[in-house]
This record gives sequence, C-alpha cells and structure tokens, in this order.
Amino acid sequence: MSNAAPARKAPDQPWRTEGTPDDGPRPPGGRRPRGRWWGLAVTAVIVFLLVYVGLNYLGGGDEPTISYTEFSRQVDAGNVDKIYSKGDAIQGQLKQSRDDPDGGGDYTKFRTQRPAFADDALWQNLSRHDVTVTARPVVQQRGLLPNLLLSLVPIVLLVAVWIFFARRLGGGGVGGAGGVLGRKAPPKPVGLRPGTQRTTFADVAGIDEVKGELDDVVDFLEHPDVYRRMGAKMPRGVLLAGSPGTGKTLLARAVAGEAGVPFFSASASEFIEMIVGVGASRVRELFAEARKVAPSIIFIDEIDTIGRVRSGGASVGGHDEREQTLNQILTEMDGFSGSEGVVVIAATNRADILDPALTRPGRFDRVVNVSPPDRAGREAILAIHTREIPLAPEVDLARVARTTPGMTGADLANLANEAALLAVKRKQELVTQSDLSEALEKVQLGAERTLVMPEEDRRRTAFHESGHALLGMLQPGADPVRKVTIVPRGRALGVTMSTPEVERYALSEEYLRGRIIGALGGMAAEQVVYGVITTGAENDLEQVTNIARGMVARWGMSERVGRLSALPSDAQQAYGLAAAPQTLDVIDSEMRRIVDDCYEEARRKLTEHRGQLDALAEALLASETLEEADAYRIAGITRLKKETEV
Repeated sequence: MSNAAPARKAPDQPWRTEGTPDDGPRPPGGRRPRGRWWGLAVTAVIVFLLVYVGLNYLGGGDEPTISYTEFSRQVDAGNVDKIYSKGDAIQGQLKQSRDDPDGGGDYTKFRTQRPAFADDALWQNLSRHDVTVTARPVVQQRGLLPNLLLSLVPIVLLVAVWIFFARRLGGGGVGGAGGVLGRKAPPKPVGLRPGTQRTTFADVAGIDEVKGELDDVVDFLEHPDVYRRMGAKMPRGVLLAGSPGTGKTLLARAVAGEAGVPFFSASASEFIEMIVGVGASRVRELFAEARKVAPSIIFIDEIDTIGRVRSGGASVGGHDEREQTLNQILTEMDGFSGSEGVVVIAATNRADILDPALTRPGRFDRVVNVSPPDRAGREAILAIHTREIPLAPEVDLARVARTTPGMTGADLANLANEAALLAVKRKQELVTQSDLSEALEKVQLGAERTLVMPEEDRRRTAFHESGHALLGMLQPGADPVRKVTIVPRGRALGVTMSTPEVERYALSEEYLRGRIIGALGGMAAEQVVYGVITTGAENDLEQVTNIARGMVARWGMSERVGRLSALPSDAQQAYGLAAAPQTLDVIDSEMRRIVDDCYEEARRKLTEHRGQLDALAEALLASETLEEADAYRIAGITRLKKETEV
C-alpha cells in the first residue's frame, strides 16, 4: 500500500492532489486548460514551416555568382540562352547546365558583374550568338510574403519569451498586476496513478484516540445529508498539533482516503513568494479547486509559517506577503456555507504561536493533539512498517517497542528501514533481532567511529561509562541500564543506554534527582578514580542543567522559589526576560544546590561501591560492549522488574 506524497500537477502549482477525478470541471469560459508548452510548440512549428516554404519555394534566389571571364566563355561557346542587364550587373540563364568553377555545383541561372574597363563589344557578341536580352529579371527576388514572414519571426520569438516570463511570475501578469497573458488558469486535478491505493486508517497505528476524534469528520464527508437534516454543522477546520514525526500528515491523508474524497495537500511556505499578492491568489485558486470537486479535504502543513500572531504595526508597504496570505485563508474559511463539504485540516508543531483568529470557532475550531505513541502503539506502528520486510522468526517487535520510549512514527519507520539496510549489507535473507538492535543504536547514538584512542583515554572512558551504569543500577526508581559501550559513536567516546520499562507521564522529584545523579556518574567516577575532571562530561552537564532548571523554575520543586513557573518552557531563549533579577538569582542558587547535592551523593555511592565500579570498567576494557544481563551480572546487582516483560 503506497504512502508516498500526493502528486503535484505542475511546478508552479503549490499544492498536490490525490483522489480527484481524472476529468475535472471546466473552468469559467467553457475552455479546458491545456498544456501551455504544447500550444507554444505547435505555434513554433507552424511558423517555421511557413518561413521555410516562403524562403525555398516562393523566393528562389539561390543562384551562384560567376566570374565575368566564365560568362564571356559561355557566350563564345553559344551556351547562353538569355540575359537581363541593369547597369553593369548581369543576370542570365544557360542553355545547358555547367559546373561552377568555384565549387558550387551545377548551375543554369547565374549572376555576374561586367567590369567598367571591359571593351569586348558585348552587344555584338550577344547578337552573333542569338542571345535574347529580356526586359524582366531572369533571377526573381523575394516577394512580399517571404519578406513578411522573415519580419514576423523576431516578433513571434519576443512574444513567446514575454508569455513565458509572465506565466512564471504567478497568477497575476508581469509583476503580479493581473494581466491577461500572465494569468494562470487553474490546473486540472489529477487522479491516482493506476495500481496504487490510497492511505486509510489501516495504515495509521498508535494514535487511536486521535483517530476517534477524526471519525466524525469521515462520517460527515460520507453522509453529509444526515447531518444537514439534524441541523448539525461540521467543524470547518481541524488543527492537528504535535511534535514532528507523530503522523499529522498521514492522519490527514487517511481521513481523505477513508472517506473516499479528493485530497489537496500543500505546505504553507509554498504559498509565499517575493511578489506580494501571489500567495493570496494561490490560496483562492486552491479553495476554488476544492469546491469544484466537493466534498473534499484541504490539508495545509506547517501552517505556523503563515499563521503566526500578526504584529500590531504595519510592515513596509502596508501588509507583507505572509499576512496577506493568512488574511486570504481566514476569508476563505469564513466564506464556507457549511454545505459545501470542504474540510480544512492543518498541522503544526507550534500551536501556541498561531494567530487567535485562526483558532476561534468557525475556523480551526477543533484542535487535536497528536502525541508520540505509547508502547502498544509503537508495537503496532512497527508491525505496519515491517509488513514488506522479511523478518526472522525470533524477531520480537514487543521487545523493540519496550526499548524505544518517546520515539515517533517517523522514528520507528526510520528504525525499520535502517534494520533492512543493515541486513542487505550483511547479505542476509531475513532481518534479525540483532539487526533491529544495531539499527536502534545507530538511530539513537549515531554510527560507530573507527577511532584509535590512547590506552589511558580508553581506560578513563571505561570508568566514565561504568560510573553512569553503576549509579543507574543502584539508584532506586532509575531507568534500567540496557547497554554499556566504549565504542565511539557520533560525538561520544562511549555510551550508556538507559530506557524506562513503563511509560512515564508525570515525573517525580526523586526520579529527576536520580537522573541527575546518573548523568553526573561519569564525572564523579573520573574524580574518584583519577582525581581529575575532563571534558568528556559536556553533554552530561547540559542534561543536568536542563533538568535542574525545570525542577526549580517550572515544576515547583524548590522551597525557596515556591510553587510557581518562573521561566517559560523555552527558557534557553528567554532566560533572564521572564522573571525579576532577584528571582533569577534564587533560581541560580537553587540549581547549584540541587546539582551539588546530587554530585556529592554520586561520589559517595561510587566510593562505597568501588569494587563494582572496577569490575565493570575491567569488563568494558576486555569486551568493549556489555549487554543488559552481563552488566547487572558483573556488577552483582539483581534488577527488579516493574512489569511483566511479555
């Protein structure tokens, strides 16, 4: 079943269509739009044929010019039939063709020039050989029609070039002025390619609650008369909000495929052009095309590109192109009567910055949040994306789903594809569990690097990763350690993988402190063993800072700051702008207190369990990678499972 993006009719059409009739309705005027280049090519061929015929059959004029000596020789030989003279220029025709001495081939008609100094009694010589002197030119010049055709060729080329650039500039003529030649006829909708099937809800998994929200949209598109009889009106717009890769575009296509209605898809950025007014014109064309084949669905991706909150002051020249395009979308949605059967679906991952005029009732009056899937949803998504991948019998998709918390549908699709690529590289017939595990490591941690490290750095890295792993095993409620490796991956010299067994939606203060302690384990291990601190903890400190800032300034886990949200979620960009200076000082002090307490606890635990730390480090130096079971066995720690892993 094909999940490819819908086809786009032409490069200057900013939307794609799917499921529309093969033969669309006629545009105003009763004429169907034809291919612009087809008509231009036919015109060019006709002009070329006319010019060719005019020059070669009507004009003549390909006679050679011979020397006067050759002409005198032909007169003396009695081979000249007739001549015409005007001044010293002579045209003539031979009785029998002769070879051109200059290599021009055989000739019968000719031109020549009599020199002013010639004294050869030409008239007497012509009379003696019975040469007829005519009153009309022997060689005819080009007539009116050929000259007219030649003069029209440059004009035709200039008009063709002008039309080409006018159409390239958009819906209104040159400069967006709406000229007749520059106006773009709405393109005819296209249908699906033969042999392909549309996306339906069977291709969507892991977001059942969202599908339930959209079921009534499908039912309205399938049975609009039932709703009209009850006086019910369908929401004119549905806004899908969620992080990238959660399946917003796939959901919109599935709604259209499930209802069997035409689907128009466009990215909001494709409406924006440098010339003001083109975006609004394209919006009008899109909505007009959707109304012609109603009931239908219009899908606008990344609508926050043009749907941001409008500024209070006017921009240069009044309104900029983005605001004009947004205003046109608002106008078109307000123009719906409710019985047209056109539903607008939009997607964004920044619903908080949209203009309130978009989300008010009557426009995008239904907001559906699309969240990353839970464990069961991830398993169902993996089953869909591995339908066409031959899997080995031992492959356990439920096990893969448990180790991929937080991954979206797009991430899981990429994971399945990476596993298939890895199996092809290994020349296998089936994708094994090992392929999926290695593909997950590549997706989450990056590709392995062939880096030759000095033995001292390699040993320090082993203790660094062992510190992370050991504290993850010792800390109550921490995520279990899945793998420890000192093989360089991406930017890291070593990696410790820890993923939760259960989905976590509300994080406790104890759990967050445990994550800080685990993240500081590498730095603490280096200080406990070597008494030094290296730059290898840079990424760890970034995680620690973000967690501590959230605990203090957003989640009310500090007594001094209190139960308030002192910084917004995007505090990295707005830090210092959303709170008073005294509050920021308190936040900084509390963050340092929490991190210092966690670091001291990490050092204390590693000092108390130094033997286990050394054992893990030596095992890593010997085998470079430790799986979950081996790591817990070497550390001598029994992992208590919090759920039945079936």
